[in-house]
Amino acid sequence: YVLSAMHVSPEAEMSLIFVEPDVIAVLHERWLDLEGPTDVMSFPLDELRPGSADSPTEAGILGDIVICPEVAQAQAANAGHSSTEEREMGFLAVHGFLHINGYDHYTPEEEKEMFALQRKLLLTFLAERS
Repeated sequence: YVLSAMHVSPEAEMSLIFVEPDVIAVLHERWLDLEGPTDVMSFPLDELRPGSADSPTEAGILGDIVICPEVAQAQAANAGHSSTEEREMGFLAVHGFLHINGYDHYTPEEEKEMFALQRKLLLTFLAERS
């Protein structure tokens, strides 16, 4: 759904990988120099960007999204989120997808743009499923 909504070519490739905390902790330290496990990491490859209805993203390799369900569930519980595991994994998959498509949240402006788009994508997806 999200790839279609962002006008990504159906021939673009992306990997979604679920791992244990020790695996993502190694990636977290290696690539971001941060200790310990995290919930999601993204690794863009061909640096493709979302297209438009008139000009979808070309075929290529978007990249890899690595999710640690155990860390994600613990963070959701600590934050008081009542979402299901399916919704939490969907949230992280969309978050990771936006990262491999050039979105980030280092500055307040970037965060506002990325999180608004993330929310819109998730809500429209959930609305279409109901």
